[in-house]
Amino acid sequence: MHNLNLDLIKEKRLKLNISQQEMADYLGFKNASTYMKYEKGIYSFKANHVPLIAKQLNSPIESLFLNRILL
Repeated sequence: MHNLNLDLIKEKRLKLNISQQEMADYLGFKNASTYMKYEKGIYSFKANHVPLIAKQLNSPIESLFLNRILL
């Protein structure tokens, strides 16, 4: 999902003092380095990850996406 705002996800995670390992555990990843690759955009989050990320970050799902103007 390339239109996720990865910078915002990282910023919210840090603001809530949630570690990469905690996010990895919550999303079912093996370790923090795997989660880090998703957060940096090396891997793409899957659709089923988005509601979990939103819940963990106490944010509406819509807020996790980049704002795009479609013509």
